[in-house]
Amino acid sequence: MKKVLIIEDNDDIRESTAEILAMAGYDVRSAAEGKSGVDIALQHRPDIILCDIMMPNLDGYGVLFLLGKHAETSNIPFIFLTAKAERADMRKAMEMGADDYLTKPFDDMELLNAIEIRLKKKEKNGIHTANQRLSAEEQKLLLNDLQLKGRNKLYKKKQGIYEEGDTPLFIYQVKSGKVRSYLFYHDGRELSTNIYTPGDYFGYEALLAHEKYSDNTQTIEDSELCLINKDSFFELLYQNPAVAQKFISLLSTNIRVKEEQLLRLAYHSVRKRVADALVVVAKKFTAEEKHDTCTIRISRDDLAAMAGTANETISRTLADFKDEKLLSKDGNAIIIHSIQKLSKIKQ
Repeated sequence: MKKVLIIEDNDDIRESTAEILAMAGYDVRSAAEGKSGVDIALQHRPDIILCDIMMPNLDGYGVLFLLGKHAETSNIPFIFLTAKAERADMRKAMEMGADDYLTKPFDDMELLNAIEIRLKKKEKNGIHTANQRLSAEEQKLLLNDLQLKGRNKLYKKKQGIYEEGDTPLFIYQVKSGKVRSYLFYHDGRELSTNIYTPGDYFGYEALLAHEKYSDNTQTIEDSELCLINKDSFFELLYQNPAVAQKFISLLSTNIRVKEEQLLRLAYHSVRKRVADALVVVAKKFTAEEKHDTCTIRISRDDLAAMAGTANETISRTLADFKDEKLLSKDGNAIIIHSIQKLSKIKQ
């Protein structure tokens, strides 16, 4: 049975719609407002979602936006059910990624046909994707072949790899060591944007956009990188859509990470930003995610660049965390006693 989620604050409409769909053989779940609807969607992953627009607290646009942030719900067909019939409203719904738009009142067959059409389209797209999909092992073998066409190069600690404005010639994979990417403020200060550890690829964003590099990269420690020529990279992408999909997924993840970083810089306190930066670094340094303790080695300059603050502020905040028993220091090493507690630090 196909699962349908109805998110509607009007009790009569929600219950009557659920009754119609149940009689048509669907497994129906429902929510009376947007927030609980998002929770149900994330927990049960319905095959299709019907959602009202005008709801208190979290409206339908907000529901669609939040579900689009999660890989497991971003591709679920989404149909708006609303009394708003203005062209501007319909345009906004479609621009946000809605699959259909039914205006209240709608009849039973109109609703059932809309659902059936969207489910058939999803199934057809799924078959097409499956035909192009490679197993994880097959992807790994192809990427290994790609690395064989590259060349390995050793970099010293704090050595630059490329700079903003350079023309991209390679993509890079970290074989050993760690690399950071960063931007410059107008006043010369740095803002770190990512950390790459063994197995990570970087430098492909500019290649895929056919643009010059928009950031800078530098090793955090002695590192070995694999430099893969751009022609070999594009050849693999054109020949294997599944590998292209992998890099599209990496791009999406990078965009989401940078969006979250911008939100932290805009709305979080310095204390919270420093804690978040330590957590990000700790997760990169910790091979086993289940470990709650971690020893990291990162300079105050690099930590300040990640948190978007000054070195003096980093020193004061680390001292506060030390007094609170959240971390301790051993020379240039920071010993984090609980990654979980650091991640829960409030504003």
